[in-house]
Amino acid sequence: MKIVILIPVFNDFKSASKLIEEIDINISELKAAFSVIVVNDASTEEKILETKNLNNIKSLKLINMRNNKGHARCIAAGLKHISENEDFDYVIPMDGDGEDRPEEISNFVEKIKDNPNNTIVGERVKRSEGIIFKICYFFHKIFTYTFTGKFIKFGNFTCLTKQTVKKLIQEKATWSSFSGSLAKTENNLIKSPSIRGSRYFGPSKMSFFNLINHSLAIIAVFKTGVIFRSIAFYAIYLIIIAEYISIITAIPLALIIIFGLVILKISGRENMTEFNNSLTNISDIDILK
Repeated sequence: MKIVILIPVFNDFKSASKLIEEIDINISELKAAFSVIVVNDASTEEKILETKNLNNIKSLKLINMRNNKGHARCIAAGLKHISENEDFDYVIPMDGDGEDRPEEISNFVEKIKDNPNNTIVGERVKRSEGIIFKICYFFHKIFTYTFTGKFIKFGNFTCLTKQTVKKLIQEKATWSSFSGSLAKTENNLIKSPSIRGSRYFGPSKMSFFNLINHSLAIIAVFKTGVIFRSIAFYAIYLIIIAEYISIITAIPLALIIIFGLVILKISGRENMTEFNNSLTNISDIDILK
């Protein structure tokens, strides 16, 4: 069983280096051949992976991109490269900062044994952030479910079958939102409990603004259903306030319209031409092991 671990990195090679070393330790007893591909999203800091004594990882490659495209597109390009150039059975995308815990890789491998043809997702059961962020994240899930009908409790940390990878690289939504695209393309996802870890170095990059952007990007994947739901909400609310229309009561109507326009604009990031040409953004590939 060949498993490729895909790690997108932007200006965080110190964390990525520690993550790779922790992965090497945690896969020592697993009966699978692991390789690691790090996608450097045009980092401005020196691109050095300081890894020592990697005894269990079979190969380590660093793909260097010319232009920064963002986290989701970094993963999308990595999946496309793996699909077209690597020999693999499964791909595990992981954030490179330690928040996706390497000790949970074994859980994925155990799930694979009973579900070899299903993609596994790390369903968040506990987070490491403060109470305010946790509350915001809860509302993010409710908000997403309200407009998409999908209760998405997973992020990038997943174990993708080869068939799922093929589906993802043929879906333009992958270019904008990994988790949204996965929820759209696969219905039979197997859940594995996952605890959101703490960053190895520095504060979390998931700010309140980034959470909103993340939520809207997921919702935009399901824009057709979102527009229908928005129209339904608009009509129902209009009927309710028909006898009480004022500037105040009309504010939600305006917000629904603005929301729909924002979703349509964000969905414009789903560019299949850019996705298909994403590998031309690779400047070089360093084979580190």
